[in-house]
Amino acid sequence: MNKTAGQGRTLAQKLIARAAGRDGVAVGEIVTCKVDLAMFHDSSGPRRLKPMLEELGAQIWDKSRVVLVMDHYVPERDDDSRRIVRLAREWAREQALPHVYDSQGICHVVVPQGGHIRPGMFCVGGDSHSPTGGAFGAYMFGIGSTEMLGVVVTGEIWLKVPETLRMHWSGRLRPGVTAKDMMLHMLGRFGMSGGAYQAVEFCGPAVRALGMQERMTLSNLSAEMGAQAGLIAPDDTTLEWLARAGATEAVAEGWDTDPGAAYTQYDFDADGLAPMVAAPHSPANTHAVTECGRVPVQVAYIGACTGAKLDDLRAAAQVLRGRRVAPGVRLIVAPASIQDQEAARGEGTLQALLDAGAELFPTSCGACAGYGDAIDGEVNVISSTARNFKGRMGSPSASVYLGSPYTVAASALRGVISDPREVI
Repeated sequence: MNKTAGQGRTLAQKLIARAAGRDGVAVGEIVTCKVDLAMFHDSSGPRRLKPMLEELGAQIWDKSRVVLVMDHYVPERDDDSRRIVRLAREWAREQALPHVYDSQGICHVVVPQGGHIRPGMFCVGGDSHSPTGGAFGAYMFGIGSTEMLGVVVTGEIWLKVPETLRMHWSGRLRPGVTAKDMMLHMLGRFGMSGGAYQAVEFCGPAVRALGMQERMTLSNLSAEMGAQAGLIAPDDTTLEWLARAGATEAVAEGWDTDPGAAYTQYDFDADGLAPMVAAPHSPANTHAVTECGRVPVQVAYIGACTGAKLDDLRAAAQVLRGRRVAPGVRLIVAPASIQDQEAARGEGTLQALLDAGAELFPTSCGACAGYGDAIDGEVNVISSTARNFKGRMGSPSASVYLGSPYTVAASALRGVISDPREVI
């Protein structure tokens, strides 16, 4: 661990200062920020905001800055789901919201794919994994419904300027090792509250070598450390990805941490990192896959915003192409978005997974959050999702292990938790 202190500013301070309309902000200072984008979904949004807005007689401050995503309760499996989704759809029509993604995928994936998040922005989301937006050099964090009400009415929110923890990764990841493994390693070291109310910034050569979807995984999982934001300074990789998403006006220059800024830095070596697995019932209960033993698995799940993007599907297909999953193993694939699903279909990645015995599930939160097609029974699950709390995926008697898509696929292939480096 290294502490630095100087006259420069961190990326977090620069982003917050811009939103607060100030030249600079100090750690610990409470400031009011203007919100560039507010995102919420069918679970966190209309069913909670609509009655509160009506009671106040208030209106949305700027509909062009609001994005609504239907991803938790779709496809509707029961009367409660149908009621919640119907309310969201009706409210979206009543409000004439211009940015609505209905059954297009998970909010943390479809919102960036829609070009809504760009470097320098200050954003909030009605979901705990909203720090995903930090992968694009934006300050984005999750808030509750009451806070979201204040944002939706005023377009502003206050926050206490956090300290910055910089996670510096040297070297480069080896084949079969991913951003998910990096994050599980950090969770094992720092625990579930190791970054509580802090801005975690990922940096170093190994981070720069990652594509955008892998960077999104890092920022997404910063929430599991308790971080308010998970930031990565934007670069050419960011701009190229955003240009394909239609955000051609994005600018990376200036959105980085100054050499003399005050932060605490931790150093890691990507070269020596092994695939990691989080055992039940915490993402921080993490060990190298080689230390897990031959745990039998009955369900292998490739899904969620942190584990079923196009790059994740490609990783799983690299393991499974031309092979079949082990007898008695159920392999479930729930792509993170329609866009990624169709791209995987077009290039043959999806067919490779289906040929290996995968069941294709809807592009929604699904079993990751215990909705819809939840996991049933007393089974061992190896999953690419973000959380493995007891009952998280549906069944309180299920034992959920977390790993990268490589590790999930390798485990499905062998029927026991396995090191993907042995089968790639």
